[in-house]
Amino acid sequence: MAKVRTINWSIFRKAFIGSLTKLNPVYQVKSPVMFTVEIGATFTTFLGISDLIHANPNFFFTLSISVWLWLTVIFANFAEALAESQGKAKAESLRKVRVETMAKKLSKPDKSGPVEEIPASKLREGDIVLVETGDIIPSDGEVVKGVAMVNESAVTGESAPVIRESGGDRSGVVGGTKVISDWIIVRITKNPGETFLDRMISMVEGAKRGKTPNEIALTILLVMMTIIFLGVIVSLLPFSIFASEIMGRSGFVSITTLVALFVCLIPTTIGGLLPAIGIAGMFRMIKANIIAMSGRAVEAAGDVNVLLLDKTGTITLGNRQAVSFIPANGVKEQELADIAQLASLADETPEGRSIVVLAKKYNIRSRDLEAMGATFVPFTAQTRMSGVDIGSRKIRKGSEDAIREFVESLGGHVPQEIEESAKKIAAEGGTPLLVADNSKVIGIVYLKDIIKGGISERLAELKRMGIKSIMVTGDNPLTAATIAKEAGVDDFIAQAKPEDKLAIIRKYQQEGYLVAMEGDGTNDAPALAQANVAIAMNLGTQAAKEASNMVDLDSNPSKVIDAVRIGKQMLITRGTLTTFSIANDIAKYFAIIPAMFSSIYPQLDVLNIMRLGTPMSAIMSAVIFNALIIPALIPLAIRGVSYKAESAKKLFRNNLLIYGLGGVIAPFIGIKLIDMLIQIL
Repeated sequence: MAKVRTINWSIFRKAFIGSLTKLNPVYQVKSPVMFTVEIGATFTTFLGISDLIHANPNFFFTLSISVWLWLTVIFANFAEALAESQGKAKAESLRKVRVETMAKKLSKPDKSGPVEEIPASKLREGDIVLVETGDIIPSDGEVVKGVAMVNESAVTGESAPVIRESGGDRSGVVGGTKVISDWIIVRITKNPGETFLDRMISMVEGAKRGKTPNEIALTILLVMMTIIFLGVIVSLLPFSIFASEIMGRSGFVSITTLVALFVCLIPTTIGGLLPAIGIAGMFRMIKANIIAMSGRAVEAAGDVNVLLLDKTGTITLGNRQAVSFIPANGVKEQELADIAQLASLADETPEGRSIVVLAKKYNIRSRDLEAMGATFVPFTAQTRMSGVDIGSRKIRKGSEDAIREFVESLGGHVPQEIEESAKKIAAEGGTPLLVADNSKVIGIVYLKDIIKGGISERLAELKRMGIKSIMVTGDNPLTAATIAKEAGVDDFIAQAKPEDKLAIIRKYQQEGYLVAMEGDGTNDAPALAQANVAIAMNLGTQAAKEASNMVDLDSNPSKVIDAVRIGKQMLITRGTLTTFSIANDIAKYFAIIPAMFSSIYPQLDVLNIMRLGTPMSAIMSAVIFNALIIPALIPLAIRGVSYKAESAKKLFRNNLLIYGLGGVIAPFIGIKLIDMLIQIL
């Protein structure tokens, strides 16, 4: 049975209250378009009250226009407040993580030294603290000694604990997370109020969300359009007075009607939804468990042209897997599988486990290892072999040179066909593991990097977006070329060092491209700082996080592709709603302008193509539609326009057809229906 999605009325209630508090002119002036609407609403309110006091028969029309102008501002505020409320709900859950804890402060990184217990809020950058099993990590820092399992579910939502240790790329810890085993000594890297959790909360709430460059440019365009239309409206009043005198007819255009026309002509739809679109874009990042440090980073992700991807964990699964058994001459594949599995039973590496799994496909019988008197030889980095001793029988599996040394010590040798097969596997980018039974090499286990399921499709999707993908790996050029071809990346960098990543980013930036990359280590920090969009893994070091403008809480390297998609969706949503906002003004011209001048120029009635009832109902219908279209588009602004990986030309064409043509047609239908309802009432 499908799960019914319930409405969170608490968020709606908070958004409604927020929409009223945002009526404060000090806040409203930040949105110039809606600020002018608020001024118009205030002005018509005073006119309506004056008409009511002086018993002017038009008081109902004036007050009605005033009410709908206020609703236009409130609906626009509601869109922004609703987007913010969703973020604040997430921020509340993060605040629960930030509890006051006691920290075990040390004078030096030595567990046996004296411990001073102080409140976590008194810790400063550079302080040394001890965190033991069951303790809450008091603040952000770097592990300088020890290794521990840390539960970071309060921040990441991922229940599986992670290893944090000194001296590697997994040394960064976040305040508010919990050590569940062992102990670590942490050097504090942030002062109170500057921690990762503090930044997450402020960004989630949108309190420090500055306008992005594209948003600023669009705001300037909207302001210029508003100023132009204001000039037009101001000139219409003396023109209508002059025209009525020349034509000898009464009924020049009222100030209320001019205000209504002004509000309908300026781009109120996009002006009201613009803040919500930006906040919602950041919230979609949060839902993907990516914390963007600024709205600029989200927007930049949508403009990315070049994407640097690590091979391991992004394009491949991260561990080599056994894919086939290649027996030596005179050896059956079933026999090789049986012996290779025996040699791997004590191998706890991912490669060893994959051999055991692959051998099961040959219906190998269950083993009574105790009865066999087996003694397992585990894999070590020194021997580069694993195996089992059964009596005088020694079975081994390992690297080519390790097995060669092993069999030669027993008087054997590596057959020529095995050497050739091993070279062929290496040429294809795989890893050959030789299997020996005493002095005899009986075959090869073919290990290879397994391409992640669906990664080829996602890389093809990037290509359709017009984004060039570059794989970065420390592998040799031959292996890198094989993986790159299989995955479908546009280019690759083999045997990459930190300076190579930095150089390639600068090269593309100098050519005018925007570059994105992800990383987790301190050695990635220079390249992350240089990239336009830099995503740090939450498991990574503090240096990587500091150099980045996004942090992936799941530490999933392929999230960089999701960040690009969300950024593009935000840009497209802004573009489509801008197109719709400008296009839907056309119908308002045909509604209001004939109504304004019908008493002076009856011939203009030919423009009343919607056949609206009366001049007053026509103006009222246009104003009501102008107000109602904002809440109607709030779900689209927050959810985002559906995005498909297509060329810019096709996206632009679809944008014009759906939101341009739709923006022209929809208001004609909406205004006519509202007018019919007014006539009935």
